[in-house]
This record gives sequence, structure tokens and C-alpha cells, in this order.
Amino acid sequence: MKPTSGPEEARRPASDIRVFASNCSMHGLGHVFGPGSLSLRRGMWAAAVVLSVATFLYQVAERVRYYREFHHQTALDERESHRLIFPAVTLCNINPLRRSRLTPNDLHWAGPALLGLDPAEHAAFLRALGRPPAPPGFMPSPTFDTAQLYARAGHSLDDMLLDCRFRGQPCGPENFTTIFTRMGKCYTFNSGADGAELLTTTRGGMGNGLDIMLDVQQEEYLPVWRDNEETPFEVGIRVQIHSQEEPPIIDQLGLGVSPGYQTFVSCQQQQLSFLPPPWGDCSSASLNPNYEPEPSDPLGSPSPSPSPPYTLMGCRLACETRYVARKCGCRMVYMPGDAPVCSPQQYKNCAHPAIDAMLRKDSCACPNPCASTRYAKELSMVRIPSRAAARFLARKLNRSEAYIAENVLALDIFFEALNYETVEQKKAYEMSELLGDIGGQMGLFIGASLLTILEILDYLCEVFRDKVLGYFWNRQHSQRHSSTNLTSHPSLCRHQDSLRLPPHLLPCHTALDLLSVSSEPHPDILDMPSLHVAFPSSPQIKS
Repeated sequence: MKPTSGPEEARRPASDIRVFASNCSMHGLGHVFGPGSLSLRRGMWAAAVVLSVATFLYQVAERVRYYREFHHQTALDERESHRLIFPAVTLCNINPLRRSRLTPNDLHWAGPALLGLDPAEHAAFLRALGRPPAPPGFMPSPTFDTAQLYARAGHSLDDMLLDCRFRGQPCGPENFTTIFTRMGKCYTFNSGADGAELLTTTRGGMGNGLDIMLDVQQEEYLPVWRDNEETPFEVGIRVQIHSQEEPPIIDQLGLGVSPGYQTFVSCQQQQLSFLPPPWGDCSSASLNPNYEPEPSDPLGSPSPSPSPPYTLMGCRLACETRYVARKCGCRMVYMPGDAPVCSPQQYKNCAHPAIDAMLRKDSCACPNPCASTRYAKELSMVRIPSRAAARFLARKLNRSEAYIAENVLALDIFFEALNYETVEQKKAYEMSELLGDIGGQMGLFIGASLLTILEILDYLCEVFRDKVLGYFWNRQHSQRHSSTNLTSHPSLCRHQDSLRLPPHLLPCHTALDLLSVSSEPHPDILDMPSLHVAFPSSPQIKS
């Protein structure tokens, strides 16, 4: 007689693989573990399921491997704006020191290091400057401050700036901030220093930016005394257009503007965004320029000012500062930090050689900032003044026409248009895309979903509960049931009390099972002689 499958299916536990296969939403399991004997059809279904699962696992491994390679892609976009922050504009005169401000004391201390002069050449150099030689009995000062030399002898913006306008409104030296660079004393327009409000522009084109006219003061240029690596042969100014967060590296990135020309600089803002590791190599942690960290004050001194935002040029400058401070115990004038400024002798013997060696080794490993702003520039120029305007400018500036042609320049900086470019690195493969691909492969090859995984986990829990926990539970239950049957019989309870024996030492006999189910006492089955046989070493007990 063929048994019915309904009652049999109902009697099977939930941990049975056939029950799980018949109810699981994963395709193919019901054909592999269904009722019936082993057949060719079941074998083919088993092979198809194994092949599908293997293909699915291979595809998942490939997708996970591709995700762990952390690929990125670069997106370029152009956006419009109604208002843009005007960039910071730093300008430096190519001549670092004015000849009229140098003294015999300056030549004594700074001549060999900064100008390449021998002590015997000081008198001749002073004559070339048009200055009287040092008086007899001249005694140099006991100390010398290099920073004060550049601040005192550098070109003054009050003397250089002839005209200034921003968006058609007058401006002046008060709109510039003094800053020291490797070229000496420089000035930055719209620096935002000391919490100053940043200037913005609402229109593009000429006349909507910064228009300045400068006098380069060629009569103040130092004579070329000896040819070396830092001897300037040109005349004019250096200009760098940069963001307010980025320190100017004008000796490397500055544009040259010559006198006798009006230079037009058309700018377009570019906002760059890079990804941090492991997708990219950008960084946002600023580097402390101080070589030795300051000890904390236990008395609660005011906390130091927050570090500036990380920039590529700022990182290089801080790296150079730390290197020079470690090698020489001082810093150069333009370097940040708290180390003392190097003396002219330290400049010559230590600081300059250390910087040159460092640049040759390229020992500063500075990653790109995660977010930065730069400005693309287009330059054009025309000669000034024209013949028609030369006499007018001569009267206006109280200079000769020849002086204006050799010393005066004009500079116009403006936005080409109020749009900006964005260059953004993006993750080429997100976690959501990985999960979507895994879900698609799962549905394609095995017809499963996230709920199928939950069904498999639920089945494993049922197997653990029935097979593992059930084994220990049945074992403990059987031991407890055997002990209960022995101690619950009336005859064994009376004799146990007389013999003072524990339950586990009582005799075990098949007849005891009949006593446990009998409702009346049966003296023929268990009597006192039986106890004497079971315990020959025990004394006879009289009833």
C-alpha cells in the first residue's frame, strides 16, 4: 500500500531538507530534494543547481574584487553663478631692495650673504649706488635683523601705486596686505586677512575687476655686481592670482608684467575636488610648520589659533620651513612658524644650500588637497603710453615721457564670465552598485533574493535546534525519566528506607516496568527472597 504524502509531510520536522526544499523560494531545490527515488531527472536538476550557484559565486567574487580596486572617474562640468569671490592678487617688485635705503651697516652684515659682495668691495658698491662711503671709524651694530632689512629697504606700495580701481570704485594701499615671499616684500589685494570681508564681482569683462597703474622705480634697482643664480636681469613686477587660502609662491608661479605695457589678465575660476584614500590620494590635514611642537601649558593658556586649510603650496612651504629649522635652527623671512629668522650668515652658509638640496631631492611629499580653487588665465597686452597720451600722463604724474615709458605699467584683472568649471573625482563603483549587481546576479542564476538568505538562515537555526540541542535535551530527559521510574515504586520506597540505599544502587529488572503500570500490589513478582538474591552481602530483613 502506497503511503499518503500529506500526513507524512506533516510529521516531518522543520529541519528536514525535503521540507525546506519544498518551501524555499530558491529555484531548483524542490526538484533536487523532492519525493521519490534517485533518477536521471533529479541528477540533471542537481547539476543545474550546482552550476548556477558556482556561476553566481564567481560573479560575486569578480564584483567584490572590482569594488576593492577602488576605481574613480573624473567629471568636468561648467556652472553659472550670479556672484563670484574675486581672487587674491599678490604682486612683488622684481628688485628686492631699494638702493636708497641701504646703509654701510646693511652692507657689512648682508652684503656677502644677500648681495654676493666681498668686504673689500663695499666702498665701490656704495659709489655705484651714489652713496658716500662709510665714514672713518665706522662700527657696525652688534646685531642685525634680516626681517627688518626687507621691511625697511623693500619697495613701498605708497610709492609704487599710481592709480587703483576695483569695479570702477577707487582703492588704495589700505586695500593691500603686506606679505613676505622669497622675492622680498610683496603686497596682496583682497587677502581676507584679519577677518576682512572678501570682495566679490557680479559681472564679467574689463572694468569689473582690479585696475591698477604701478611705477616700478627703476632708479631704485640695485646694480648687477656679480652674476649668480639669483641675479635679476629683468625689470617689472611679478603677479600671482590665487585663492585666499593658498599662500603665494610667486617666485615659481608668478606672471611677469613689464613697464611700458598694459596687461590684461582674463580669469576663469576652477573648483577642484579630489577623493581621499583609498580612491585617491588627497589630504585635508594641514602640516605644522614648527619643527618642535610647543609644550602644553598646564595653567590653561589660550589655545593656539586654528591651522589654515590644507593647500598644496602651504604644505610645501611648511615642509621647507621644518627642513630649514631642523638643519639651521632658524627660518627664512618668508617662512611661517615660530623659529627665529636666520641671520645673513645663516642665509649664506645653511638656509640657501638646504633649500637648494631639498628642491633637488624633492623630499616634500605633499598630496593634492581634497578641495581647492585655482584660476585659469589668458594674457594680452598693448603698449603704453601712446604718443597722444604721453604728454598728458607726464603732466598728470609729474614725470617725464621717457620715465613713464621705462617705469609705468598698467594691469587689469577680471573674470571672463560669471561661470566656473568644476573638476570632480567620483567613485566609479559605489557600495549601492555592488549590492545591486549581487542582487541581479542572484536573481538571474538562482532565482533568489534577500529573503531567500533569511530562509536559509532560518533553516540552519532549525537544524541546530533539532539536531544539536535536541540531542542533549533527549539525553537529559531519558536519564531523568529512568531515575523517576525507580524511585516512584511503593515497594522500592519501603525497602529503600530500610536499607538506606540511594536510588541509583537499587536493582534494575524488567519486572519493575510491570509494577510501574500495575494498579495493585503483586507479591509473586517482588518479595523479600528476591531482595536477598539481589543483595547477597546484605543482612536478612524480617517483615
